Amino acid sequence: MSKKTFFVTGTDTDVGKTQIAAGLLHLANSQGLSTLGLKPVAAGCEKTDQGLRNQDALLLQAVSSVKLVYEQINPVTLIEPVSPHIAAQKEKRILSADRLAGFCRSSFRMADFTLIEGAGGWRVPINPSETMADLVRVLQTPVILVVGMRLGCLNHALLTVDAIRQDGLPLVAWVANCVDVNMRALDENILTLQQRIPAPCLGVVPFMDQPSPKKISQYLSFPIY
Repeated sequence: MSKKTFFVTGTDTDVGKTQIAAGLLHLANSQGLSTLGLKPVAAGCEKTDQGLRNQDALLLQAVSSVKLVYEQINPVTLIEPVSPHIAAQKEKRILSADRLAGFCRSSFRMADFTLIEGAGGWRVPINPSETMADLVRVLQTPVILVVGMRLGCLNHALLTVDAIRQDGLPLVAWVANCVDVNMRALDENILTLQQRIPAPCLGVVPFMDQPSPKKISQYLSFPIY
């Protein structure tokens, strides 16, 4: 099997991109594939004795079977939990799609299955003129969309799908992640997305108080292969 790399984006922030990515990595591990999860830029890092660390990036590092040092998993660490371009501006740093792509490429082809997790949604700015979408355009990687199932998700999901396609990137799959335990008409919303998103659904992940990569992986499949 050839080595494959995918970019994981979401309909918004806090829709569970990292948890779904970790679940997919765990599933790939269980199928005997070597895996690697990357988080090129993380806004919202904590100071530790080892340096700045982001909890999402640490989870990806922990579940990846290819073991890299933290700085290779998350090369750009920003302190404030805000949009990357604002966090970078506050630290007088400059982000660019080309530079972030270079960090990612240095780890390409190390694993059978590599996931690159974005920050926030598809069009989150990284500088005054570029967004996370520009990083994916430079990398030319297929996209997996995580839809946070909650009120308003239909509009967010379909707009994101349109944006991905308009930017010339292939949307190869999506995941319904139930982030609102009390969401009304959940089944009807999922059916609507299945009818309107031109890509297979890898699974419907129920709301979990204490999610783990292993638990999440039980609700996922791999039609992208």
